[in-house]
Amino acid sequence: MSIITINYPKKIIYSIIFYLAIGLSACTGGFKDTVMSPDGKIKIQVSSEDGQIYYAVSKSDKPILNRSLLGFVLQDSDLYKGLTITDVTFDSFNETWEQVWGEERFVTNHYNEMKLSIQEAGGMSRRFDLLFRVFNDGFGFRYEFPEQENLNDFVIMDELTEFALAGNHTTWSIPYDIEAYEGLYRPSSINALDTVCTPLTMETSDGLFLAIHEANLTDYAAMNLHPRNDGTTLKCYLTPWSTGEKVFMKAPHVTPWRTMIIADNEAGLLLSRLMLNLNEPNRIEDTSWIQPGRYIGIWWGMHMKEYTWETGPKHGATTANTKRYIDFASKHGFDGVLVEGWNKGWEDWRSFSFTESYPDFDMVEVTRYGAEKGVKLIGHHETGGWVSNYEPQMEEAFTLYRDHGVNAVKTGYVGTLLDGKEMHSGQFAVNHYRKVIETAVKYRLMIDNHEPVMPTGLQRTYPNLMTMEGVRGQEWDAWSNDGGNPPEHTTIIPFTRGLAGPMDFTPGTFNFTNKAMPGTRVQTTLAKQLALFVVLFSPLQMASDMIENYEANPAPFEFITQCPANWSETVVAEAKIGEYVTIARKDRNSENWFAGSITAENAREMFMQLDFLDKGVTYKARIFKDGKGAHYETDPYTLNIEEIEVTADSVLVIKQAPGGGTAIIFTKKDDLQ
Repeated sequence: MSIITINYPKKIIYSIIFYLAIGLSACTGGFKDTVMSPDGKIKIQVSSEDGQIYYAVSKSDKPILNRSLLGFVLQDSDLYKGLTITDVTFDSFNETWEQVWGEERFVTNHYNEMKLSIQEAGGMSRRFDLLFRVFNDGFGFRYEFPEQENLNDFVIMDELTEFALAGNHTTWSIPYDIEAYEGLYRPSSINALDTVCTPLTMETSDGLFLAIHEANLTDYAAMNLHPRNDGTTLKCYLTPWSTGEKVFMKAPHVTPWRTMIIADNEAGLLLSRLMLNLNEPNRIEDTSWIQPGRYIGIWWGMHMKEYTWETGPKHGATTANTKRYIDFASKHGFDGVLVEGWNKGWEDWRSFSFTESYPDFDMVEVTRYGAEKGVKLIGHHETGGWVSNYEPQMEEAFTLYRDHGVNAVKTGYVGTLLDGKEMHSGQFAVNHYRKVIETAVKYRLMIDNHEPVMPTGLQRTYPNLMTMEGVRGQEWDAWSNDGGNPPEHTTIIPFTRGLAGPMDFTPGTFNFTNKAMPGTRVQTTLAKQLALFVVLFSPLQMASDMIENYEANPAPFEFITQCPANWSETVVAEAKIGEYVTIARKDRNSENWFAGSITAENAREMFMQLDFLDKGVTYKARIFKDGKGAHYETDPYTLNIEEIEVTADSVLVIKQAPGGGTAIIFTKKDDLQ
C-alpha cells in the first residue's frame, strides 16, 4: 500500500474544511461560519438570519459580543435586509515586520482570516464582502465594495455595525463631539454612555479588558459609538457632513477596519499592535530623513503670557529669541526648536500666511544659525481651522521649509469646525489630513498634527506622520478654568487615547507657578514630569517648559536630555487604569533601558521586577524619585536622585508621593568603563 501526500494551498484546505462543515451542518442544523484566532481562544461566528447578517464573538467560550447586526442605510435604499451569504473563504498569515520607529522595533502580525461574500437575494442584487481577521489579542473586520453595475457612486447615511456587549462593563470615554478630543476620560457603565468617540476602553466583571476602535481610516468618516435602547449594545455612529450625509463613496472601495482588542490585563491593551497590523505597509521607500527626536520650543512662554504669538513688544518668535533657544538646544543635545508665531496672520486667526514672516523673524538667518549649531527649526502651521486658506498655500509653504532645511512641521486646526462647518472627524477632515501627510512626503517633511482626527495607525503606511495631539495635553495646565489636568489623567490616557497611537502631550514642566492664571497649574510632582517622557510615547517628544526653568534645575533636567524617543522593546511592569502605570523601554540605539512610573492622587509603592534586563549583567540604575514630603498639591518640587546596582534578578520597590512618579535610567556597568 502506498501513501500519496498532496500539499494543498492553505486557502484550498480551509475551503475543504468549510464545505465539509456545511455537509455536517445540514444534518445538525444551525450552521454558522466561524473563524478562530491562531491560539484557538477567540472565536467569531457570522450568520444570515431572516435576510440579515450578524456576527458574534467569544473568548475561551465566554461571550464577548452577542449577536450584532451588520449593514448600511444608503441615501436611496437599505443595504441590510434580504441579504444572503454566497461564498466563504479562509486564509491565515504570519509575519514579523520592522517599524521605522515605534515602541518596539519588530511587530508580529499573525492572524486567521475569513472572507464572506454577501449579496441581495433579489432586487438589484448588490453585493459586498465582509473580511474578518482574528489575532490572539483581538480582531478587526471591514466591508469591501467591489466594482459592480448597481452600486457605483453611492451615499452612506448610516452604518449599522453593532457591538452587542455581553455585559454592562465599566468604560472610559469622552463625548464624540468634544473639540479636538481634548477631554477628561471618565469611568462609566455602558448603559450610562451618550455618543462617545473611540477608542472606547472597557473592563469586564470577570477581568478582561476590551477596546473598540478602528484602523486605516481612509476616505471615510470616523466611527463613534452610541448605545442602543437595551443599554449594552453599542451602534456605530459616523461623524456626519454639515449637510447630513455620512460618507460619499465610489466603488471599488473599503471601509476602515472595526477593531477590538481583547486582553487578559491592562498590559495587554498597551502591548497590542492589532491596529498597526491592519494598516498597509510602509509606502515611503527612503525613510532615512524620518528621524525621531527631542525638541524644545518657544511655546510655554506664550501660555504663561511672557510672550505673544502675534508681533509686538512681547513677541516670542524673534530672530534673537530663537537663536537663544537654539544655543540651549545645541548645548543639551536637542534635535530641534519649535517656533510658534513666526508668520503673519495671528491677529485674526483666519488669514494666516505660511510663507511670510513677521519683520522681526528672519527665516534665512535662523535656519543658517541652527544648521551651524546642529539644531533644526521645527516648522509651525496654525490654520485656525481654515482649510480653504491652507491648502492653496501648502505646496509653496512646504517648498519654503524644504529649501531652508526644515524637515518637521507642527500643523494646527484650532476651532470647533473646519472652514466654519465641518467636524474634525468627518470625511472632509479625514481627506484633508491625508492630503497634508501625502504632500509632506514629497518634500521630505515629518508631521506633528494637532487638532486632528483620532489616529488609526496610518503611521505604519506613512511613517512621516510622527505624532498627533487629539488629547487634553499639558497646555491645559496653563489656562484651563477647571484648574488643570487632575492627577489621574495621565494614568488613564495610555489606555484610551494612547491606544490610537503616539500623542503629543508635551510633558516636562518644571515651574508649577502660574502667574498668568494662578488658579491653574500642573498637578504632578517634578519626578512624575520626568516619568511621563517614558510612559507617554511620542517619537517627536517636546520638553514643554521655558529654557530658564531648565537652567534653574540642571539635576532633574539630566533625565530629559538622556531619554530617547525611539524604542526597541517595551515592557509594562504594572498597571491599573486611573491609578498607576509603570513602563520600561529599551533605547533603539543603545543597550540602555529607561523606566517611568506614575501614580494618581494616592501615594503608593512602585513594584518593578527587572527581569527584562540582560541576565548575568550588572546595571547602574540612576533613579529620580519623589523626596520625603513631596506632594502634587503642597510640595511638587522635592526630588531625590540616587544610584544603585541592579541585575535581572532585582526587584525595585520605591515610594511615590500623591500625584508622583519615578524615572530611571539603566546602564550596563561595563558600558560605563
